[in-house]
Amino acid sequence: MAVADAVVQANIRSAPVERDTLQERVYDRLANLILDGGVPPGKLITIQSLAEAFGVSAMPVREALKRLIASRALTVVSGRSIGVPPITLERFADLRNVRREIEGAATAWAAKRIDADSLASLERDLARMDKAIASGETTAYLRANRSFHFTIYRASGSPVSVALIESLWLQISPYFNLLQGSDNYVLANSSHRLAADALKRSDAASAKAAIIADIERAFDVLASMLG
Repeated sequence: MAVADAVVQANIRSAPVERDTLQERVYDRLANLILDGGVPPGKLITIQSLAEAFGVSAMPVREALKRLIASRALTVVSGRSIGVPPITLERFADLRNVRREIEGAATAWAAKRIDADSLASLERDLARMDKAIASGETTAYLRANRSFHFTIYRASGSPVSVALIESLWLQISPYFNLLQGSDNYVLANSSHRLAADALKRSDAASAKAAIIADIERAFDVLASMLG
């Protein structure tokens, strides 16, 4: 039995953990790139360009792309080019409806659990978004917007909800780039302020309503573009 245990332990030690970890890191970096608005609709990327940017071989990039294509965050556009898949108004409305339910619930839960550090983080994100709006920096705004929302959702204490919300954002967040030409960023930050103030008061209903209003406003603007 001792010999058998030694063989098992040796096999565990020799398992390709580093490769799996590398694939996961590449996936995380690519997912973050999408979530932060780094792959807007119409922009094409290639496996080779990503491999060079990340300093890795093509294999972990391919594996990460397979996962993101399966989750409908990306699609093969032509040959080796990858991009954001086109979206129909019906699918966009479906995403809106699900986001409204899950993100609204996570926000209400967060109102009962959020701590001082998270509230301070929300204030910093609000300031970053105001600055990005004034300077017209879309990428900076989208990064701060994502940070604001996910600070709230993580404060819900529900990792399952956070994972579900991230899968929804992977599909919809590239389209947030298109909102820059409208006044949506300004209106969104007014909803953000209402949400942050409600969370300070532990007012679950008002915080949830503010986040849902943010989701609805973005949908209305994007739906008019798609429709």
